Amino acid sequence: MNARATGPAALDGHTLDRLAEVAADWIVSLTGDDEAGRARALAEFDAWKRADPRHAAAAAHMERLIANVRSVRDSNAGAARAALRSPGRRGRRLAAALAVALAAPLLAWAALAAYPPAYLLADLRTSARGWETRTLPDGSRITLRGASAVNLRFDARRREIDLVQGEILVEVAKDAARPFVVDSADGGIRALGTRFVVDRSAGATTLTMLESKVRVWPGAIEPAADAPAAVVGAGQRVSFTRAGLGPIERVDARSVGDAWKYHQLVAEDRPLADVLDELGRHRPGRILYDRGGVAALRVSAVLPLDDTDRALALLAASFPQLRVRTPAPWLVMVDAPAPP
Repeated sequence: MNARATGPAALDGHTLDRLAEVAADWIVSLTGDDEAGRARALAEFDAWKRADPRHAAAAAHMERLIANVRSVRDSNAGAARAALRSPGRRGRRLAAALAVALAAPLLAWAALAAYPPAYLLADLRTSARGWETRTLPDGSRITLRGASAVNLRFDARRREIDLVQGEILVEVAKDAARPFVVDSADGGIRALGTRFVVDRSAGATTLTMLESKVRVWPGAIEPAADAPAAVVGAGQRVSFTRAGLGPIERVDARSVGDAWKYHQLVAEDRPLADVLDELGRHRPGRILYDRGGVAALRVSAVLPLDDTDRALALLAASFPQLRVRTPAPWLVMVDAPAPP
């Protein structure tokens, strides 16, 4: 592959995969709701295209995909948001997403694999590099970490957030007439006025309570109000799947709150693989590593999520055997080769 490559046909499969990861991140940034954020993203996108002829070759396909995503989002704005649970509406939204996938066949498939239609068409979403805080119609506040997405269902009788993917911090405004519910594919959480974190990843949903308490249930159906249910209080954490709840564990609620405030990853004796997965959610492209090769390494550190390059440098400084390589801006390779 050389600098004269002028079209997707000149790109090998690995390069297409990597460019598609970058494409997905640009799609999120360039089709967001924040006008200032879109302007910044557009300037960065133009610089990225000029940086490498291969980027320009991929950009034409990417721009068609971005235009289609923007068209789909615009056509579903406003009142249509309230009908997200309607099978007919959902079917039309998914059909539109498939149309988006056909717009740029070489890059769209991999881009939508990284960011699926449910994510791209969500009411609120962040790119891998993004953090966003919104005040909801009832006065509650929600903060989304990188690569997160939610749908909102607010009306006179209910306040519901559907966590599509990623991690959110919720500060619930009190409203006794309308309990606040967070749904995920694994179950639900009900609160009146409280503050908590919900993370949907790795095949499970994890709730971390910062203030007050909530009711938690696994599966799609909420138990009756008088039925026994798990109650999780401040300073506690629990993970759950459709199959059931895990054990309730103690956490330092203040440290968790500070980590969100300062955009940090606080790791206490965590496997390095888990830490690399977290960092990967906050940068475009991929962090590639052999899970078995780093299985013996555990991390206790505070790492900046707004500067993942610095976080990786701190990890390399803490583990002399760790090798961190960046062969391309969208690719980081981490390994721990055995000494000769």
